[in-house]
Amino acid sequence: MTELSLAPYIQHTLIDTGVTRDQMVAHAEEALEHGFNAAMVPGSWVPLVADVLRGSGVKVASALDFPTCGVMTPAGKAAEAEALVKAGADEIDCGVQVGWLKSGRYDDFRDDIAGVVAAGVPVKVMLELPLLTAEEKEAAVELSIEAGAAFLKNASSGAVEIANPASIEFLVARAPEGVQVKASGGIKSLDQARSLIAAGAVLLGTSAGIELVTATADELTVSY
Repeated sequence: MTELSLAPYIQHTLIDTGVTRDQMVAHAEEALEHGFNAAMVPGSWVPLVADVLRGSGVKVASALDFPTCGVMTPAGKAAEAEALVKAGADEIDCGVQVGWLKSGRYDDFRDDIAGVVAAGVPVKVMLELPLLTAEEKEAAVELSIEAGAAFLKNASSGAVEIANPASIEFLVARAPEGVQVKASGGIKSLDQARSLIAAGAVLLGTSAGIELVTATADELTVSY
């Protein structure tokens, strides 16, 4: 796999405090220039990025209940998902209620995700695998699939897990037909990116997308 051929796998991520309009436009233009799968941006910038990317084939992705997952109410999460779609989001990465899962509130955990799915675009569920027991991992996957998830995702960021083949293989083995896997968390080298794709990931969430496709990734440290 050449560096350039990684581009269709990459969801080019810029989610940070204090990002300006000019920086966000440049981010969207980078996604266009390099042929990335999507520009992953905060919800507040979705309308702007959607305008820049309209008609290009590069998707607009956003995340909710993130970066601190599990703090939004289900009603708030569902309303935000609907607003994001109206603003131009093509996909949503969704944080989960880990505490509810650990409390045995399985129906609530599933319904919280389902409320986001109801917005009508593909939803990637950020499962936070390292925070879960073996039993909880199995339940989280099953409940996410029941809720209508289009993608299973190992974690929300490198603060939770550095993306690795073992986690991706775990998810791929449990994903039914029609459900795919996204890798996320500290993806900063070509070898790592290739290993995740070999394990079955069809998307890579990273802020080092340009470095990955220009073969300078090993010089960087990224948080997600």
